[in-house]
Amino acid sequence: MSIPCTTGQHDDHDVFAAQCPCRDVLDVLASKWSALAIGAMAEGPQRFGSLQRRLQGVSPKVLTSTLRKLELHGFVDRTVYPAVPLHVEYELTELGRGVAVPLGQLRGWVELHLDEIRSAGADEPARC
Repeated sequence: MSIPCTTGQHDDHDVFAAQCPCRDVLDVLASKWSALAIGAMAEGPQRFGSLQRRLQGVSPKVLTSTLRKLELHGFVDRTVYPAVPLHVEYELTELGRGVAVPLGQLRGWVELHLDEIRSAGADEPARC
């Protein structure tokens, strides 16, 4: 299914088409760290350290890169408060809150079906 482009920049939005810019957005959202960061921010504005503690296993470099990509695509707002030390908060935009719902459903589905997925032949040991 393709949807006409509302900006006139190309003919259709068709994620299956090789040159569709939808793929760039899908690439950002399909990242596990993006899906988890959006889920954490759905609980409210978060500071970097709070996000890093919530997203166990993410390195500061990867979290910084993830937050920058989410901000660049309009899913996250970054607010700097003048304080010593510097106080920075990350918060979902309206667009981010909208995508948080289906990503939350996907995270829930994975948790619900993990045992079935593992028993289907996945050789990787469970880490939770």
